[in-house]
Amino acid sequence: MDEDEYLGLTGEQAERLAAERGWRTVRVLAPGALVTLEYREDRLNLQLRDGRVERCWQG
Repeated sequence: MDEDEYLGLTGEQAERLAAERGWRTVRVLAPGALVTLEYREDRLNLQLRDGRVERCWQG
């Protein structure tokens, strides 16, 4: 997975790209949001700031 490909995309664009690439679960988060510590291999996390992806990671 190349996380950099998601950086700068709008949340909608990133979610669409993730679905096209087979991600079963996409979690959209605000900066500083509390997240669970469970690791899920099939989950892509997208952190948005002002509607654009600023961070992306698996789990």
